[in-house]
Amino acid sequence: MEFTIHNQILLAVFVLALILGAVANKTNFCTMGSVSDWVNMGDTGRLRAWLFAIAVAILGVAALEGTGAATIGNTTFPPYRTPNFAWLRYLLGGLMFGVGMTLASGCGNKTLVRIGAGNLKSLVVLAIAAACAYLMLWTDFYGTVFHPWIAATTVDLGKAGMQSQALSDLFGGSGSTAAKLGTALVVGLALAGFALASAEFRGSFDNILAGIVIGLVVVAGWYITGGSMGSAWKEWAEMADTVPSRVEVQSFTFISPMGDSVRYLLEPANLANINFGIMALTGVIVGSFLYAVLSGGFRIEWFVSGGDFLNHAIGAVLMGIGGVLSMGCTIGQGITGFSTLAMGSILTFIAIVAGAAAAMKYQYWRMMQEA
Repeated sequence: MEFTIHNQILLAVFVLALILGAVANKTNFCTMGSVSDWVNMGDTGRLRAWLFAIAVAILGVAALEGTGAATIGNTTFPPYRTPNFAWLRYLLGGLMFGVGMTLASGCGNKTLVRIGAGNLKSLVVLAIAAACAYLMLWTDFYGTVFHPWIAATTVDLGKAGMQSQALSDLFGGSGSTAAKLGTALVVGLALAGFALASAEFRGSFDNILAGIVIGLVVVAGWYITGGSMGSAWKEWAEMADTVPSRVEVQSFTFISPMGDSVRYLLEPANLANINFGIMALTGVIVGSFLYAVLSGGFRIEWFVSGGDFLNHAIGAVLMGIGGVLSMGCTIGQGITGFSTLAMGSILTFIAIVAGAAAAMKYQYWRMMQEA
């Protein structure tokens, strides 16, 4: 069997995801946990790790585009920089996802990391979220329930002379490389500076390691699919007898791959449906599993009550639907999308944090009422 460029891409993605899963497990990197630490305890360590990962990804993308090592453009998967600014979609989806990940004890990436470490609750969350993501991606559900009114609120930035929704276009850069680089340097260095301003953060090897590795993994995904290897991949796919799924410029995200995984499992003989996202999802689970086993951290965990199950199930539904609606999760929009400096990604990031914080405040209030 020929080891094609398609196989090479999928293998590279799996290895990167394996690293991501192992490092996320080792460092306890968790975007939901970072919001919880901040809201409930005033601890910003993991939140700074998340922001540091975003900074690394932004500066990495700037380096790729500035040197011509990769072309990201406006037609990625998902279309982060599209001039169609679906503000309500980003806002509502982000809020839903933020509430959902709080109820489900973790975002999409953390759910996969927990599965690798033996958490069967997260396996249930994955199954439910994946079914909901499949519903949104591969049935008429989104078109029937959301599209009519979401489309009516979408703003076509092209009519205002903007080529994309990137911040550089918002500030009148007209898509120029200099404007993109300048904006990326300002935002990236500001976020990195904020993260590193904390002596406690600087003293945490795990938080720094998580930020650097996860940010670089996202950059590597862009390089693989947007560089020369990605160009060869697209050329190969155009000539293939069966065109593989999602041969597009992209990097790491975890909710749409859950829906794509259901699609593949419904037709497992069709190997063309195995794509970047499915390999990323699988790699994170395997990487986390390997680290958990080698470090002695593998533990089977199950629901403690019916209420615990219900919370996780509702959270999974909100994550699956909200994650597709917002076109990404805390990694997909919060780091990968943010690295393109797309306004929709930044809005989604803010909405996810707001949704999670509000859910945590409500949980605390309810706990006090029951005490």
